[in-house]
Amino acid sequence: MIAVRSLLFNLYFFLWTALILLSAWVLLPFPRTAQQWVVTMWGKGKRLGLKVFVGIGWQVRGRENIPDGPAIIASKHQSAWDTSIFHGVLSDPVYVLKKELTSIPFWGWSARKCEALVVDRAGGASALKELVRGTRASIEKGRQVIIFPEGTRTVPGQRNPYFPGIAAMYAQAKAPVVPVAVNSGLFWGRRSFVKNSGVITIEFLPPIPPGLDRRAFMAELEERIEAASERLRMEAEEKFPAIR
Repeated sequence: MIAVRSLLFNLYFFLWTALILLSAWVLLPFPRTAQQWVVTMWGKGKRLGLKVFVGIGWQVRGRENIPDGPAIIASKHQSAWDTSIFHGVLSDPVYVLKKELTSIPFWGWSARKCEALVVDRAGGASALKELVRGTRASIEKGRQVIIFPEGTRTVPGQRNPYFPGIAAMYAQAKAPVVPVAVNSGLFWGRRSFVKNSGVITIEFLPPIPPGLDRRAFMAELEERIEAASERLRMEAEEKFPAIR
């Protein structure tokens, strides 16, 4: 049964995404806020489909840890679910994206219109400087910059090295960094056809204020995110034994 429900969701998700991409193309001439609205609607439709077809709900913990003003949001990344949730929680987020993603027709155009911060991971020091400049500009506009510091999706219970770009952003932007933990990969795994019913949890942890040196900051950030994500994994596996 779960395979059938997953198939129905995948079909729905494909059609919904196609409709959203068409809407994004139509609204390209309009101001950036129109594209932000499109991305927000895409995420809402995706989460609705997960609930209806697969029985996956979601909850947010730690809303009180989200600063009222600009901030850098550094999140664990386990699932395609993570890619749109911040438009459903934050007021005006801007994502850090790898350059390859912006070459996707329609989607890449929309991302650039939303003023995504594009990183060429083969660009070395010049790419890092561009990321820092973009981060500072977004912070000055009062926006929240979203980055997945591992640079890719990870399997629940595992971790990848954290890229140094987040440390440069933290040092130069002079803004708090909010660590974020998730357990989304338990329910919608990377490249997984089958989705598991349950409740995804995303948790905003207390902000790391500006001022730490690079090494202390990186250690603090990784420890908070990984410890909280592991806690969420264990909680979910206890509550939903089928996902083990």
